[in-house]
Amino acid sequence: MPSLVSLPKNPLIGTVKVPGDKSVSHRSLMLSALAVGESRITGLLEGEDVLATAHAMRAMGATLNRVDDGEWVVNGVGVGGLMSPDDIIDMGNSGTSTRLLMGLIASHAITVTMTGDASLRSRPMGRVIDPLSEVGAVFKARDDKFLPLTVTGTDMPVPLDYTTPMASAQVKSAVLLAGLNTPGITTVREKVATRDHTERMLKSMGADITVQDEDGIRVIRLVGQPELCPVNLEVPGDISSAAFLLVAASIIPGSDVTLENVGLNPLRTGIIEALKAMGASISIHNERELGGEPVADVQVIAAPLKGVVNLEVDPSTMIDEFPVLFCAAAVASGVSRFTGLEELRVKESDRLAVMAAGLRANGIKVTELDDGIDIEGCGGFIPGGGTVQTHLDHRIAMSFAILGQMANKAVMVDDASPIQTSFPAFVRLMTGLGAGLDVLE
Repeated sequence: MPSLVSLPKNPLIGTVKVPGDKSVSHRSLMLSALAVGESRITGLLEGEDVLATAHAMRAMGATLNRVDDGEWVVNGVGVGGLMSPDDIIDMGNSGTSTRLLMGLIASHAITVTMTGDASLRSRPMGRVIDPLSEVGAVFKARDDKFLPLTVTGTDMPVPLDYTTPMASAQVKSAVLLAGLNTPGITTVREKVATRDHTERMLKSMGADITVQDEDGIRVIRLVGQPELCPVNLEVPGDISSAAFLLVAASIIPGSDVTLENVGLNPLRTGIIEALKAMGASISIHNERELGGEPVADVQVIAAPLKGVVNLEVDPSTMIDEFPVLFCAAAVASGVSRFTGLEELRVKESDRLAVMAAGLRANGIKVTELDDGIDIEGCGGFIPGGGTVQTHLDHRIAMSFAILGQMANKAVMVDDASPIQTSFPAFVRLMTGLGAGLDVLE
């Protein structure tokens, strides 16, 4: 179990590309595996989570191969063409893969058993099981909601008109993916709009899908059983991965970093708005569109940050980025309060509890709330010197790697291996820009 030591070294200077967007990568493999014909995908995130999706689609009959220069070639089986795998599928740490695949399987007459690592097996799947059971799928899960679980899809799926009970792109996408092989119109209603990568990609592949606002509710309608067209897709850079560098370059004095080709889907840019509210110097250049998604180059120059109490950013636009934002708050001047974050308790770890513990271990005064956290910023360098328990959570590991760059004593991360799930090049990229990170085997 490799640990990671983080201690200040140099300002971060340079121009880099972050890995491909994880959400887009998952969906590109799943949907191209259901297309009729050959798709080619470049810029795919090749972390363990996305590779778990590739493994699962192969197990269900699609052909996926990585060829020269990182290009992936996918030959799909068509909507309705998935087959039962020969063995249990190990989803590793990927909750996104698991929940979305449950949607795909639900409307195919196949049986699939999935398991995962200790972290994934602790994450509840009930929020997806409930609507997919209405489609007609049958689930056998540990304690009715945990992996390992077996999904038996139906050969007579029922189209849903479903209102999501919480802001969750995974729940919405699972229902829409079930609707792909369901006759009729599947409808999903969202009180709070969530990331729309599924809708954008389905539309680009020829599906009959519409999105409109009806009395303040976002309504998505999908006509079932389309013939999806193959795509040539370049995956944009992941804003969630970029968030670590956005914070690092903002808090480390003298830094000036440009991130190229970052996906700036308007339902994903909360981290930029939040950092700007704290005083960050972030500018957007070369705006364009890539594979149906807006992208741009993002420049960050170090600037003094101040705490924020009434953050006017919808949590759904940056839910995965809050851990590293908490680290920015630890360095900022004044107190920050972040609320409305109940969702963080059911991620790869209970991110509110784990972040609070890690911050306290490194000398930061925090108050954990039921739905959030209060953080008393140091106005510069933090005491440091603590060891952080990651609980197999990649974002916890990377967040404290960033925070250690503003610590008087080294910050120790107990396990660096979870970083491989989403950002395999993280340490190499950070040290290339000037950061002081060491992985101890």
